[in-house]
Amino acid sequence: MRHRNKTKTLGRTAKPRKALMRNLATSIILYEHVNTTLAKAKAVRPIVEKLITKGRAKSLHARRELMKDLMTEPAVLKVLEELGPRYATRPGGYTRIIKLGKRKGDGAEIAQIQLLK
Repeated sequence: MRHRNKTKTLGRTAKPRKALMRNLATSIILYEHVNTTLAKAKAVRPIVEKLITKGRAKSLHARRELMKDLMTEPAVLKVLEELGPRYATRPGGYTRIIKLGKRKGDGAEIAQIQLLK
């Protein structure tokens, strides 16, 4: 039973799950949209939104906090220089999830998670 366990495990142990979330978050920030399963999209959404909120500060502390979670320096620069100013006046809700249907091979629900313009 998983009573009161908030973490979606996605069929993985902690370290592979953390690596998956970091990679997905980096891809969403760099390419601004990613097709993935609905469960992964729902799991990575709060992570991406918190990263963008950190990037709105544009300070050395924000840069170091982003470097902990993102895989590449270009992703950090994009959050600080492009996405932070873009969403400066928005109080949250920087992403949207669009359902695309079922995957042909295994029937998994596919969704696109994208940053709002």
